Amino acid sequence: MKVAVFNTHEFEKKYFEEECKKHSHELIFFKERLTEETATKAFGYPCICAFLNDVLDSRTLSILSQGGTKLVALRSGGFNHVDLNACEKYGLRVVYAPNFSPHAVAEHAASLILTLDRKINRSFNRVREGNFSIDGLEGFDLYNKTVGVMGTGKIGSCLAKIMIGFGCIVLAHDLVHNPKLTNIGVEYVSLDKLLSTSDIISLHLPLTTKTHYIIDKKALLKVKPGVMIINTGRGALIDTKELIDSLKSGVVGFAGLDVYEKEEGVFFEDRTGKILEDDLLSRLINFPNVILTSHHAFLTKEALRNIAQITLQNIEDFELGRELVNDVPLGQ
Repeated sequence: MKVAVFNTHEFEKKYFEEECKKHSHELIFFKERLTEETATKAFGYPCICAFLNDVLDSRTLSILSQGGTKLVALRSGGFNHVDLNACEKYGLRVVYAPNFSPHAVAEHAASLILTLDRKINRSFNRVREGNFSIDGLEGFDLYNKTVGVMGTGKIGSCLAKIMIGFGCIVLAHDLVHNPKLTNIGVEYVSLDKLLSTSDIISLHLPLTTKTHYIIDKKALLKVKPGVMIINTGRGALIDTKELIDSLKSGVVGFAGLDVYEKEEGVFFEDRTGKILEDDLLSRLINFPNVILTSHHAFLTKEALRNIAQITLQNIEDFELGRELVNDVPLGQ
């Protein structure tokens, strides 16, 4: 199948090219993000392959449909950036790449916890400048601290197991309880109890209308003073303005973020020497107790290969009329 691959990055291209040798697809790579303005590049392509910061709104999807596109293949584990009602309207099928490597994201969350706690980033910068002082680098033992994991799907479950390994008390909140976690000592609790008793809170929820701003002003009034908040899920799980206010007041002691609610047009881009126009993002970056990484928690060799494998298999299954195991239900 002829596939228009939008928003292509060098870190992923080689994996798609290697894995495509096992399939009969013709991949045409575009560096441009998929938007209303670039959608006409896909005319004549029955399939487009989109990244997680492409714009898949009704206008873009309408243009894709007019150009003959039948399949939207997402090379991401989420689909909150897709207008599924519009896909249904225009007769577009959507597939995605779930569970490509939950270990990658969970391990990144754990690295944010450790870096913030032990101030590795600050120590590293000091030593590079010849400053070997350790004043101000005091951390805390993770052992016996309470870690609240919000969302215990594949990624959240991986993190819970990692933190159990550190000797933490792990609380979890999810609509569905994972018995494998309860068997190793994880306790499922109400959201209020998780917020009020956790020393560290890590978010691993999909972004939906119910989880949008799940960490808002009300939630932040319930947290334990000095709490560490980690987000490797989706940016809009947290109300950034309220998080900043809580960081300023000291209610939130640390924040480790791999995602940001307004990251579109900024993340995945080299903006060296350019003015950062987003005032909230600028303020976040300047907090000494905040670490912001550029949505690369997924970025491991294993994950990139798995994404390519899953995405190309999804496309082949569609082309051959097979069952789409990674089909996204439309009209949501």
